[in-house]
Amino acid sequence: MKFIRAILGAMILAWDALTRPRPMTRSAAEQAEVDDQTRHMSLYQFHTCPFCVKVRRQIRRLGLNIELRDARQPDIAKQLVDGGGKRKVPCLRITSDGQDQWMYESNDINAFLQEKFG
Repeated sequence: MKFIRAILGAMILAWDALTRPRPMTRSAAEQAEVDDQTRHMSLYQFHTCPFCVKVRRQIRRLGLNIELRDARQPDIAKQLVDGGGKRKVPCLRITSDGQDQWMYESNDINAFLQEKFG
């Protein structure tokens, strides 16, 4: 099973690299404003998860600087479970006024990012 996952993961990453979207362009002032908003966001993800790739492509398409956190690392996985309640990826953590919001599901995350930054 690990062998199949490794092959599929490599295929997913190759497809992503070959079809990577171009980032949206903004003025320096607009990009600085967007960067300030995304400074409080983190994406908990697995590198070869197709749903995580889908969200990372949206992040790139929108030209966002969102921190990526590998949920396979024990300390990151603990943060995800302690904060979000489950070890499920992708998960977007949004910190606002000292409160964390944990958003799961790639379609929900992509819709949120499109609405806010698209």
